[in-house]
Amino acid sequence: MNYKTIKEFASDSFVEKKSEFIGSIMPVENMQQVNEFIAKIKAENRKARHNVYAYIIREQNASGYSDDGEPAGTGGMPMLKVLQGNGLTDVCCVVTRYFGGVLLGTGGLTRAYTEGCRIAVEKAVPKFMFDCQQIDLIIDYSLYGKVERIFPDFEVKIIDSQFADKIKIIALVKLEFAEKLIQTLTDATNGNLNINVSEPLNAEI
Repeated sequence: MNYKTIKEFASDSFVEKKSEFIGSIMPVENMQQVNEFIAKIKAENRKARHNVYAYIIREQNASGYSDDGEPAGTGGMPMLKVLQGNGLTDVCCVVTRYFGGVLLGTGGLTRAYTEGCRIAVEKAVPKFMFDCQQIDLIIDYSLYGKVERIFPDFEVKIIDSQFADKIKIIALVKLEFAEKLIQTLTDATNGNLNINVSEPLNAEI
């Protein structure tokens, strides 16, 4: 499964009619991490009036949200739509509100929580994950240049290169290119290589 998430925690804030809204987003992989992140943000913002959140995780294809005391439908659902609209998964976003004394109304709240989530997403660095295979390749030095020139055509990501009596290359290739890459490498080296291929896995390329 190819999917888009984020690299690491990100946060941003803005003020709307004296209320401060802080959007915080975190990569997560399961409900335990979702709950831990929400608890952490709440603990860091004990004086805040609300900590509204939304999440999407691949595990059991789960998603959810909470308005945390705001009028129903004004916070969590709009935030979830922002995450979905950006094609994100394995993320949790919390928008913290420090109440400034001025009521925003349901429309104002929806706009504010949407914006709080949007700026957090915008601040985050996206991370694209792909179905891949790891390829462990051992070749003679005489074949290194030939093999190296093949890799860019297949969007290969080199993880490690080890130079001893022979060269060992550890690389990642998208699953869709793996079979063709292996055949191309075999043909280019006349079969003079040792190659091991992993089971499919998710990785960033």
